[in-house]
Amino acid sequence: MNRRKFLAAGTALSVAATVAAPVSAAEGDGTPMQFIPKKPKDPTPLVDELAKYPKCPYCGMDRKEYHFSRHLVHYSDDLVDGTCSLHCAAVSLSVNLDRVPKAIYAPDNGSGEALKPMTNAEAASYVIGGDHRGVMTKKPKTSFASKVAAEAAKGSGEVVDFDKALMLAYMGMAEDTMMIRMKREERRKKMMGDHQMHKG
Repeated sequence: MNRRKFLAAGTALSVAATVAAPVSAAEGDGTPMQFIPKKPKDPTPLVDELAKYPKCPYCGMDRKEYHFSRHLVHYSDDLVDGTCSLHCAAVSLSVNLDRVPKAIYAPDNGSGEALKPMTNAEAASYVIGGDHRGVMTKKPKTSFASKVAAEAAKGSGEVVDFDKALMLAYMGMAEDTMMIRMKREERRKKMMGDHQMHKG
């Protein structure tokens, strides 16, 4: 896949979801968009992964809680972005266009382990839709290391490869971002209401 061309096309679809860009580049960056988060280079990102990358840098969600949807992008310069979902991995790939991914990892939902182990996302099969739980999206995109396991778990969903799943993440970005904003606004209002009730 010509990833640079593909991701450049996806960027336009994900602009609404990206965080505000810093005014200037971080030291050593060749792009005006600072890498987020700015963590030390890590040649072995899967070692103690959840301890090193506990929170998604784009939405703040706990990656251990969302272990079944988390993704991790390991760039060729050994900088790493650990995200909560394919949605936020797509944001990372968009704002880091000048970085080439060395590897992208996704959880193997076919595993019986309580904490889903990571697998190579680009070789994984994704169930789109079905009865799975969506994270940061209206339409779930659930990864499996085995296509056989994905087919067995697809229900009313569809099994696709990583490239198609990523493309669908970009295509749904505007709708998903609006949904996320609405949910967060509802949560803020509820928290404010609870706070006022306790004060009264």
